[in-house]
Amino acid sequence: MPIPIVELRDVWKIYKVGSIEYPALRGVSISIDKGSMISIVGPSGSGKTTMLHLIGALDRPTKGEILVDGIAITRLSDNKLADFRNKTIGFIFQQYNLIPYLTAIENVEMPMIVSGIPPSERRSRARFLLEQLGLGGKIWKRPSELSGGEQQRVAIARALANNPKVILADEPTGNLDSANARIVVDLLRKINIEMGVTVIIVTHNMEVADITERIIYLRDGVVVKEERKG
Repeated sequence: MPIPIVELRDVWKIYKVGSIEYPALRGVSISIDKGSMISIVGPSGSGKTTMLHLIGALDRPTKGEILVDGIAITRLSDNKLADFRNKTIGFIFQQYNLIPYLTAIENVEMPMIVSGIPPSERRSRARFLLEQLGLGGKIWKRPSELSGGEQQRVAIARALANNPKVILADEPTGNLDSANARIVVDLLRKINIEMGVTVIIVTHNMEVADITERIIYLRDGVVVKEERKG
């Protein structure tokens, strides 16, 4: 039997603007298997990014329960949640979110600094990850000296820095041309297969979604359909 690594149980997220309530998620219940690669798709405003942020402990649900790797993250204090997030989750964003004045290798080291990993160890691991992603000759380059595809590969290396169990990718190919988009998706698939990391991708791009083994369709904050491959 597959082991779930992420579970959402009747999860609601309601945003308030003055006296008006906007439900972004409305009673979502899903289970995501450990070691799987899935995509979450849907129109703008469907709740995709909200769901990703809740799974990644960047936000808290209005009600409902979320378990990641068997831990009820909805019950953790803010400090424990931050520690859990840094050690368990790797994030990849559409805008790369690299620190512009740091080199590629320094950007990859950042999560390890937060985790208290010694300098020599984090430098060695950051170099290894960048080399694995084909950026061995670019480790001292700053983001402005790299192409969009190269910046996203640095972001992937940073997401892998602390050996996460789950990678959350929010529109990871949104700023890339089709060739670089394919490279990034193939890298995520390779990471999923070879390292056993669970990969969850939010995307508008059905070519990206079709590479994943399961597609969850969201609309108006609810799951309206699922597709599984194989």
